[in-house]
Amino acid sequence: MDSSDKWEIIHIPEKPALSPDQQPTVKVYASLIKPKFANTIVRHLCKIAPLEDLRHVKRVKKKILPDRGETQLTVILCLAPEHHDRLNDSMPPDVQKLVDPYELSPFITQVCKYAAVSKEEWEEQSKIWPTSFHPPTYNIDGIGGFSEEDTESICKFMRVVIDMAVSGHKPLVNAAVIVDPSVRRIIASETDQVYASSGDNTSTETSPFKETGDICLNDTLEKQNGSLSAVACLNPWNWSLQPHDTEKCSLWHPLRHASMVSIESSSARDRHLFPNSSEIFGQDHVHPSNMDSPAKKQKTSSQSPHVQIDSREETLRDPSMERPYLCTGYDIFLLLEPCTMCAMALVHQRIKRIFYAIPNPTAGGLGSVHRLQGEKSLNHHYAVFRVLLPDDALRQLASV
Repeated sequence: MDSSDKWEIIHIPEKPALSPDQQPTVKVYASLIKPKFANTIVRHLCKIAPLEDLRHVKRVKKKILPDRGETQLTVILCLAPEHHDRLNDSMPPDVQKLVDPYELSPFITQVCKYAAVSKEEWEEQSKIWPTSFHPPTYNIDGIGGFSEEDTESICKFMRVVIDMAVSGHKPLVNAAVIVDPSVRRIIASETDQVYASSGDNTSTETSPFKETGDICLNDTLEKQNGSLSAVACLNPWNWSLQPHDTEKCSLWHPLRHASMVSIESSSARDRHLFPNSSEIFGQDHVHPSNMDSPAKKQKTSSQSPHVQIDSREETLRDPSMERPYLCTGYDIFLLLEPCTMCAMALVHQRIKRIFYAIPNPTAGGLGSVHRLQGEKSLNHHYAVFRVLLPDDALRQLASV
């Protein structure tokens, strides 16, 4: 089978992939110090010149001199200006005060700017200056590769996404499918609802799918910035330039991107299947699953919007089951990489894994422009994967 006929699933890490020997560096002031002064000097430096953005870098470098068998210590004093290669008066006064009392001889050197994400990176970084290496603590299925069964399941759901994106939509729109991977069941499936109808978009831009010769959708989209005018995540502001008939569709709204609508649909499904879940004074007090603690409260409306539920799902539901906490543990499949708004909404929903087929070069939040999966300040992190489509799937998209 030709490689173009195969599906390929690629993990999108929390930061762009770099060659281990091409790590970005920053300049610092450093100096040899006498071992007897080490503790005192480091204590002073931690107060007057903390390395807040370089916590992965060890403050002191230790080296054994082979000819004399002595220990040589070198300490980082503080950051140095990037545009200076020689010592000058830019060293902070408090640091300069340590030079004479502790017999320092400052010089400029370099350390790695970012923490290593692999053992190979760490080994290369330590050749420049010692750093710490902390392997990722999360354990999410797929980061180390997928089994044949899992790959087949992922491809099946991505096919559903493609069918939704091309079915009845001209031009193409984004589609989202939320899946419970534990039972491989679709929880919600929606498309963009930014326009009152897909035909309302009157943009004259041509679709990049109408390429002649070989179909190379992924490369084409990366090169043609914002060429899919109807895809909300690609063109967040395009809706304001289009004529709309709001009476035609009451659901029209500029923020109704496919991810947002699928989240709403998932919530409506939960309210339908669990109407009496810990209901007190008209509010649902929903307890998180074992994957989330402490317990949180989720306010929901007593009136659920229209939602279609598989009759078999209602029949098989255990009455003793608690209502799920948001989308904890679920996967979401998207045709196009979500924008930062949608990516952040999926953080709040506690999505576990995100799969998308086409990069978003204008507003992508998960690899193309930003990488929210690597934002340390967030209280939830998901794994992100890109699914490279085979030729037959690309031809299906090209037909739109």
